[in-house]
Amino acid sequence: MKPMILVALLAGGLASPLYAALKVGADAPLFVTQATLAGKPFRFSLADALKNGPVVLYFYPAAFTPGCTVEAHEFAEATAKFQALGATVIGVSHDDIDKLNRFSVSECRSKFAVASDADQSITKSYDAVLWIKPEYANRTSYVIAPTGKVIYEYTALSPDQHVTNTLAAVQQWVDRQKK
Repeated sequence: MKPMILVALLAGGLASPLYAALKVGADAPLFVTQATLAGKPFRFSLADALKNGPVVLYFYPAAFTPGCTVEAHEFAEATAKFQALGATVIGVSHDDIDKLNRFSVSECRSKFAVASDADQSITKSYDAVLWIKPEYANRTSYVIAPTGKVIYEYTALSPDQHVTNTLAAVQQWVDRQKK
């Protein structure tokens, strides 16, 4: 392949949203993993979290990188809004729990949990692997209803719309439950 064509393909792929395989209506794979909130490790179970309401599950490439820091700050600022709607927020990356303990305090501002997926089993089950660097997760956000069904999915390397979009999806789900 000619270098210019490769550059164009890469630029086009990075500039536009990339789509995750789990679509709206799919069953969300259940998982249990080590997580941390406010620097305190705990066992996170998606099945248990879904008993309390919808779950915003977002995958991000790596703790303490610029885009992931922006995204963590935005989720931290919106945590009270998610909680008011009965939703749990959890971020997932390949980082080890020691690194995530620090990230959960500084970048997540002790507002929401982040989980370790060191072997990428969760990331792979959600088809959230970053195609250009498969050792990292893609920036993919899901909203999962208490039934275990995916009700919203958004993939884009830019962190800009993940919080806004998932908050709107949770609000729409809550509004539908009231009817």
